[in-house]
Amino acid sequence: MADVIRLTGTVLPAGEQQEIHLSGGLVVDRPAPSVISTVDVTTVSTGGWIVPGLVDAHCHIGLDQRGAVDQETQERQAYADRDAGALLVRDAGSAADTRWIDDREDLPKIIRAGRHIARSKRYIRNYGWEIEPAELVAYVEQEALKSDGWVKLVGDWIDREAGDLTPCWPAEALNAAIARAHELGARVTAHVFGEHALPDLLAAGIDCIEHGTGLLPGMLDQMAAAGVAVVPTMIQLENFPEYADQAAGKFPTYAAHMHDLYDRRLDTLRSAVEAGVPVYAGTDAGGVLGHGLVAAEIRALTTIGLTGEQALAAGSWAAREWLGVPGTLVPGNPADLVVYDEDPRANPAVLEHPRLIVLRGRIC
Repeated sequence: MADVIRLTGTVLPAGEQQEIHLSGGLVVDRPAPSVISTVDVTTVSTGGWIVPGLVDAHCHIGLDQRGAVDQETQERQAYADRDAGALLVRDAGSAADTRWIDDREDLPKIIRAGRHIARSKRYIRNYGWEIEPAELVAYVEQEALKSDGWVKLVGDWIDREAGDLTPCWPAEALNAAIARAHELGARVTAHVFGEHALPDLLAAGIDCIEHGTGLLPGMLDQMAAAGVAVVPTMIQLENFPEYADQAAGKFPTYAAHMHDLYDRRLDTLRSAVEAGVPVYAGTDAGGVLGHGLVAAEIRALTTIGLTGEQALAAGSWAAREWLGVPGTLVPGNPADLVVYDEDPRANPAVLEHPRLIVLRGRIC
C-alpha cells in the first residue's frame, strides 16, 4: 500500500463521526494492523465537517465576455474554482479546447457539454455554433461525440424582429436532435430565460434547463416525474435588471419581460422545488461572472426553499451522482473532499472558508 492520508471528523452526507483514509487518489479502507508499520499514515485534519468535493454544475472554463481565452487564463479560472472547493465542474458550453486540463492532477475534473449550439445571430458573439434548424441534428451529433456526455442548446434568445425572447428552434428540429443525442448516450441541456421555448423542449425530452426563470406551474409535475433538472444560476439572475435596462431604449418589450422574470424568479423557482424538480448548483462563471463563486451559489439556493442540507447536496454529493461521479466518501470512491470548521448545513456561510481541500488525494 502507498502512503496514506488520514482525516477524522463528521462526514457528510451521513453526518457521522468517521475516520477517512486516502491513498492513490481514492478513499481506502483503514490499513490493517499487519501493514501499518510498512506505510506512512499522516493525519492532516481532525474534527470539523468533511464534505464530498463541491460541484459547479454550470460553469464555463475557457470563456470570458469576448469568447475563448488562452490556456493561462483557463488555468487561473480552474484554480479559482478549485480553491473555492469546486472539484467537479460541468462546463455548460465553451468555445475553447480545455482538454489539456484532464492531464493536470491539481485542477478540477471537467465534464464538458461541447460548444453552445445557437440559432444564427441569436446568441453572444464568439460563443457558440450559429446554425439554422436544418443543421441542428448534425451539430448535436458532432458535439455529443466530442463532449463528455452532454450537449448544450440555446433554447431562447432575443429576436430583434420580435423585440423579445422567442424560441430558437421549431419542435420538429428539437425532437430529432434530442432523440439523436440520446441515441449517442448524451444528455441535453438548454439555456432558457423565458416561457415560450419550454413546452417544445420538454416535449422533445430535454434533460435539464439552465436558468429556468420562465417555468410555469403546469410544467413542474411533468418535469419532476421525468427527472428534468433545473440549474437556476441564482447569482447570474441578479444581472437580469441590468440586461433589461441596457436594452430598454431599443427593445422595451424585452426589457419589461426580463424585469418580470426577475421579479418573480424566487416564486418561480420555489414552485419548482416544491414540485420535486431536481435542482443543482451552478454559477454561470466564465461570461460576465468570475470563477470561484460556488459557495455563494449554494447559499443562494436556500432562498428558493431548499434547506441548508438540500442546498449543500445540490452543490456536492447529489450533484456528483447526477453527473455520474460517486458522491460519497467510501472506499473505492474518488478522494475529493473539503473540510470546514462548522457544519455547512446549519451555517452555509462557512462554505466561503474551507479549512482544507483535497483533490485526487492531494492537499491543495
